[in-house]
Amino acid sequence: MAPASSLNTALTEWNGFQGLPRFDAVSDNDFAPAFEAAFLEHDAEIEAIAGNPEPPTFVNTVTALEIAGESLSRISALFWNRAGAHTNETIQALERQIAPKLSRHYSKIGMNAALFARIDSLWQQREELDLSVEEMRVLERHWKGFVKSGALLAEPQQQRLAEINERLAGLGARFGQNVLADEKNWSLILSSDAELSGLPDFLKDAMAAAARERGAEGKYAVTLSRSIIEPFLTFSERRDLREQAFRAWTARGMNKGETDNRGIVSETLSLRQELAGLLGYANFAEFKLDNTMAKTASAVNHLLMTVWEKAVRRAAEEEADIARLIAAEGRNHEVMPWDWRHYAEKIRAQKFDFSEAELKPYLQLEKIIDACFDVAGRLFGIIAVEKKGIPAYHPDVRVFEIRDRSGTLVALFLGDYFARSSKRSGAWMSAFRSQHRLTLKDGTTGEMPIIYNVCNFAKPAEGKPALLSLDDARTLFHEFGHALHGMLSNVTYPSVAGTGVSRDFVELPSQLYEHWLTVPEILTRYAVHYETGQPMPKTLLDKVLAARTFNAGFNTVEFTSSALVDMAFHTRTSADDPMAVQEEVLKEIGMPRSIVMRHATPHFQHIFAGGYSAGYYSYMWSEVLDADAFAAFEEAGDAFDATMAKKLKDNIYSVGGSIDPEDAYRAFRGKLPDPEAMLRKKGLAMMEEIHGSDA
Repeated sequence: MAPASSLNTALTEWNGFQGLPRFDAVSDNDFAPAFEAAFLEHDAEIEAIAGNPEPPTFVNTVTALEIAGESLSRISALFWNRAGAHTNETIQALERQIAPKLSRHYSKIGMNAALFARIDSLWQQREELDLSVEEMRVLERHWKGFVKSGALLAEPQQQRLAEINERLAGLGARFGQNVLADEKNWSLILSSDAELSGLPDFLKDAMAAAARERGAEGKYAVTLSRSIIEPFLTFSERRDLREQAFRAWTARGMNKGETDNRGIVSETLSLRQELAGLLGYANFAEFKLDNTMAKTASAVNHLLMTVWEKAVRRAAEEEADIARLIAAEGRNHEVMPWDWRHYAEKIRAQKFDFSEAELKPYLQLEKIIDACFDVAGRLFGIIAVEKKGIPAYHPDVRVFEIRDRSGTLVALFLGDYFARSSKRSGAWMSAFRSQHRLTLKDGTTGEMPIIYNVCNFAKPAEGKPALLSLDDARTLFHEFGHALHGMLSNVTYPSVAGTGVSRDFVELPSQLYEHWLTVPEILTRYAVHYETGQPMPKTLLDKVLAARTFNAGFNTVEFTSSALVDMAFHTRTSADDPMAVQEEVLKEIGMPRSIVMRHATPHFQHIFAGGYSAGYYSYMWSEVLDADAFAAFEEAGDAFDATMAKKLKDNIYSVGGSIDPEDAYRAFRGKLPDPEAMLRKKGLAMMEEIHGSDA
């Protein structure tokens, strides 16, 4: 290990603006020795807790565990931010080393017999300890965490479990890097007017910028960034080019060679099943669902299949409409996946008399960011103040102070909005630091959350505004909903702060927040034309609102098929070929040939490189909750009803995992929801009656 004097203290002593890390003072090569030192420091803290001669108490055991490992947490937060949002070959090589080491480190803690004995002693006598609701939740989280880490297993089984977790961590890191490499290494360079046929100016501007980044000045690049590939598939009149781009997009992770993920998937699923068996579960889904709202795979599959049956019927009608339009254009090909977005957009333009290209000039990134902050201010009383010139981890990243009504600083928020080749695809929220009220080793009490959002919107040409699609705008609201979950957190213990909730509850605050984007007074105020400054005309606004459930069959089939495949992978006990399982499931449920899974297995990062294994369903589970939750505001007659907003903040956004999610939801809404509100939101409820009247 490097001597302490040679370690970069900027990794752990965050004394930048309002407690931010000094990102510019940390080099890639600082991480490896810092991790090694932090592992040793954390080991010493754990041994001190486990070896405490005093009888175990909540404070000397659980609270001590909660504040241990602060240096490791800070180093990890900086490293994983860099690995996801601004990576390079050095960081990627280190990621492949660090992921297994972190797993090994935490496995050792989870199997520390003396430490578990203290936790178990507290758990067995929990009813006599006079614990608060939050303290009971924290104790339960630690006890279950130790059990799932193998604390009750014999030593040989513990060793095998540690080996499995270490290997899985390495496989997950490699999986994500392979997808990023496939995205980064592919582009389709266009130059002629014929190749650009149908493409709106905003897309050509984004493609020109992408081409410049790839050394093709004066040309246009189709990339696999969603902010380019999806509008290209929507607007391009060149069916041959759409097919070429679509096949590249859906082939990520299965291009043979070093970046092919199919072998990783097979090994991952086999190891997960072995892990579940070691811990006494029938399958990995049972293991993962043990501490969720859904609780069982059968409950998950019941919801998914209920929605699937309605969605696939709607998608068949949508496909028939597309086939009629293709025929009307004098073409004789069947509807294929690279046709769907293109013709659906044409049908939407006909049916609702507006197109995505017509809408986009009204959706400026700056204005939608302002809308996010305005909604949060109206609901929760917070104010965002941008601080210019503050160094962050990339020049594009923006820093905001988040203050309450009294002006008190409650959080820092960083927004990283534009796509780049050093960033993995998608959008996410994460934290450099979570909120809590504990006293740390240095004597300071409590910490303010530092939260960031990462998106992948197309960066505009110099001097031009960034224009979003409606889906982009929803993504921005979605991720800011997650950010609010972190920033409004008001708990004592860090393990239950913010998004420290069950996987199928964590999407509620984010998906619920999306509803406010399309509240008419928000769109009227913030959807203004980037050239004229005029608000979106009421006629266009009405059309946008009327079209909210357009293409619902397609969108729901895309998602639900992915969720069903995820559950199939993690409920089967045999080591079947994963790609064969995928095809078998899609055949069983009647997947339309004209639609593909939103995330095909070899690039399904949610379940093979993220935390959503046996959990992709959670977006829909949370959607049942969010549709019912927003209905509470609709029933109150005001999207910003103060009474409901206070109940929402106090019972959902601020409590994190400090109380049971079902209890939290009941405290807000007075009841648990059924799927009906979600089906209405998607436009899939009472389909027979709706379609009968249409006919």
